[in-house]
Amino acid sequence: MKIFIDTANLADIEAALRRGFIDGITTNPSLLAKEPKAKFEDHIKKIVELARELKNGVHLSVEVFSREPDEIIRQAKYFIKEFGYPNLSIKVQVGWNELETIRRLSEEGVSVNCTACMTPTQAVMAAAAGAKYVSLFWGRIRDAGDPEKSKTLWGALSKLREEKALEDSDSDPAAVVRQTRTLLDQRGAAAEIITGSMRSVVDVKQAGLAGAHIVTVPPKFFPAMISHPKTEEVVDQFLKDFEGWLK
Repeated sequence: MKIFIDTANLADIEAALRRGFIDGITTNPSLLAKEPKAKFEDHIKKIVELARELKNGVHLSVEVFSREPDEIIRQAKYFIKEFGYPNLSIKVQVGWNELETIRRLSEEGVSVNCTACMTPTQAVMAAAAGAKYVSLFWGRIRDAGDPEKSKTLWGALSKLREEKALEDSDSDPAAVVRQTRTLLDQRGAAAEIITGSMRSVVDVKQAGLAGAHIVTVPPKFFPAMISHPKTEEVVDQFLKDFEGWLK
């Protein structure tokens, strides 16, 4: 399991890069909107500078902000030229029209991260179209099975279940990741599964165990991922015993 950081915050990215454990950085328009207002290009260039300085070659995903095919392709090419970062993937949302866009970009050698996937079929179709990464939204997949958390969509989701376009396991993120991994492996697809929308440290672990190649994690979870009270107890005991021996 590879670990990506899911943020556009420069301080959090720098802290993770300095510790050396992350393999990539994922951003999206919502994450960028949480940061102080700035020119989009300038902010991404600062992320690129940090990556080059602290762990050159680390992966970076940057998302387009359009649903119009020609505009997506224009933005993708612009990002590649403007940022000049070799290990850059362009995030394109999954969708019927977007499949052709993914195919066109991949045929031109662009690394595509197909984002906002919720089902195995979405991910497999995106991979077949040429996506290098397929991003499954773990927490939002689980929300789709909860009528309270998906109130505005519940009618549409129920209709899809009635039409046998969805089944119960499609709201179990672990099942969705396992099924996606099985289907990708069956066709020998090179695409890697990224799981995002992590809601807890347990989600991170379970996503990796379910077969995700990559888990992209909000930085707030990193301290809990590396900490354990028994670790602190043991280390304190070691140091106390050694100090006693030195006296």
